[in-house]
Amino acid sequence: MKVEGWLFLGCGVFFIGADIVYWYLSYDPTGTAALALSVGLALLAGFYLLFTGRRMPMRPEDDNEGEIIQGTGELGFFSPHSWWPLWVAAAAAFTALGFAIGWWMVLIGVMALLLTAIGFVFEYYRGHFSH
Repeated sequence: MKVEGWLFLGCGVFFIGADIVYWYLSYDPTGTAALALSVGLALLAGFYLLFTGRRMPMRPEDDNEGEIIQGTGELGFFSPHSWWPLWVAAAAAFTALGFAIGWWMVLIGVMALLLTAIGFVFEYYRGHFSH
């Protein structure tokens, strides 16, 4: 996690410089505040990753002398046949389109998004693939 932490800290330093240059060239308080928040977010994430990375065992990605075999093993369960992500994305697109067209469409989209998210989460609790 050292690489990721230093990457975020480097982004924070870059954003500090960009924020100072932006302020002196534009005197825009909104953009300056947005860049200042970006500085805070990048430094916060970088500090967290470095702080947490010291207390965790070394990952295979962090070992300079590491071999490919060190990274093998189970990474998790990924559903190869699920249609639910398609329907969740369609409901999210319908909801986003509703913000441009009308509030009635947003309400329908939010209900569809809620139902499809529940279906996606509980996909493996019923039917042929239940545990």
